[in-house]
Formats: sequence, structure tokens, C-alpha cells
Amino acid sequence: MAEPVHRSAGEDGQEPDAEPTEGSASGEQPQGKPQKKKPPLWRELLVLAATALALTFLIQTFLARVYVIPSASMERTLHGCTSPCFGDRVLVDKLVYDFGEIEPGEVVVFRGPEAWGQNDFQSPRSDNPVVRGFQGLMSLVGLAPPDERDFVKRVIAVGGQTVECCDDQHRVKVDGKPLDEPYIYWQPGTGPEDHEPFAPVKVPEGHLWVMGDNRTNSTDSRRQGGGGVNGVVPEENVIGKARVIVLPPSRWQGIGDHNPQAVALGAPAWQSGVPLGMGLLGAFPLVFFGKRLRRRLTRSTQG
Repeated sequence: MAEPVHRSAGEDGQEPDAEPTEGSASGEQPQGKPQKKKPPLWRELLVLAATALALTFLIQTFLARVYVIPSASMERTLHGCTSPCFGDRVLVDKLVYDFGEIEPGEVVVFRGPEAWGQNDFQSPRSDNPVVRGFQGLMSLVGLAPPDERDFVKRVIAVGGQTVECCDDQHRVKVDGKPLDEPYIYWQPGTGPEDHEPFAPVKVPEGHLWVMGDNRTNSTDSRRQGGGGVNGVVPEENVIGKARVIVLPPSRWQGIGDHNPQAVALGAPAWQSGVPLGMGLLGAFPLVFFGKRLRRRLTRSTQG
């Protein structure tokens, strides 16, 4: 009896057809992994807004912050007028004093010391906690008035220096020397003779004597805390240095930090002779070559 023949391939040598897969009969492609459902637009916008708010908070907490200038104490360096004017918004650098010292002439934003009263303005805040919180958020980006304890003034003297007013030309003096203050603004009807005099005050180490550029309309170290040493500001209260006016666009500009204590020093006596020496050195070749040139011209005319 013949053994059964086991056929593993077709008689023509080809492999037998594979069983059709699902969908192959109709020519359809196999389905892949199900696609993830795209999140709704409102959710993406919410994530974007939350991310922007978080970045704004981090930047303004550690790097820089926009502040409103709501008072006239720094006119005309910084406009603080309200309606119909638009008060300046300034960008305050919070990192600069982590790497350097506060210098005279710099415009700084600082928290008022305990001896100081409130600022020259009162910030309107709602009694509604939700609205009040929203106002607080807006103040972070300079769209609402800051806290009444935030001030902006110019540094006039630093720790260890003695400041007083005034000399016979009505100029503030530091360590007995008059200051050069081109940034001072005198309101109409006022002038240097209206400079408010005060007795000498030695600024304690680690403190600052600050004044507004609008000298006849600024509540500063001269008056706060009763004046004198009570009017100084601890350096640790300084938030940062005012760098740039960012709004309104018509006022875009840097904020000057002219050092009022900078005085042109006379050159040493030996240096005063340098121009004369250079003049003599330059005159020698001119005279020498001038004589030779005249000789040549004389010979050529005679010949």
C-alpha cells in the first residue's frame, strides 16, 4: 500500500496562496493605531495664557519689572501726570545691584522705610477681593498703579557721605562740594532760590539720601520721617534701577544717570607742559624743511 504523499508546495513549485487577511478581499489597507483626539482650542489658549502669566511673574520677580510713575516728583525726567496725560511706564532692572554698587545719580525704585509715610499718590484699590486681585496682577505689568509703599527717586548721596543744602548759589552739597544737577526741573514760578535748605546730614553706611528731580514738588529724604537721618533709605529696600521708559511710545528713551558728584579735576602741573612740548617738536621739522624749501626756490629763480 502506497504511503500518502505530503505536499508542502504546489505542483508547479509555488507556495500555496496564503489565507486572505481581513479586508484584503476588498482591497482595504489594514487599520493603524487610533489617532489621539486633538485638544479643544479653548484648552490650548488656556495653557498658553497660564504659561505666559507664569513667565511674566518669574521675569518680573527676579529680572525686571514695569512700574507706573503716578506722581510728579520726578518731572520732567519721568512724567507722572494722569488724565489727560499718560504717566510713564519704566522698566526696572532688578539684577544690576546684585553685581554692583548703587551710585549717585542713579534713579531707583525702592520700598519706603518704616519712617516714611505713603507715596505722593494714593492707589485706588477695590474692596472686592476678586477685583483687587486682578488689580494686583495688572500692576505686575504696569497696567495698574503700584503699591503706595513703592517710590522712585534719584540717589544724591550714599553711605558715609554728608549732604546739605545749600551753597551761595542754592546748590546741594555733598562732602562740602556743590553738585552738578542738570536734571533738576523747576516748576513755573520757582527756581534755585526755592531750594529747601536743610542742615548737614551724614548718611549712615548701607543707606541712601534720595531726592526727586522736581525739587519743589517732591516728598523725599528732606521731608520723610521728619527729615534728617530719618529720611535716609536702606540699600536693602532698593528694588532696582530704572533703565528705560517703555510707555508711552512717544517717550521711549533711556533714563539718564548723570553722577552729580563728578567734578572735572585739574591736570597735574607737569601735564600742563605737554602741549608746549608737542608744539616745539612739531615746529622743528617745519622750520628745518621750510628753510631748505626756500633755498631751492631761490636757486631756481636765480637760474
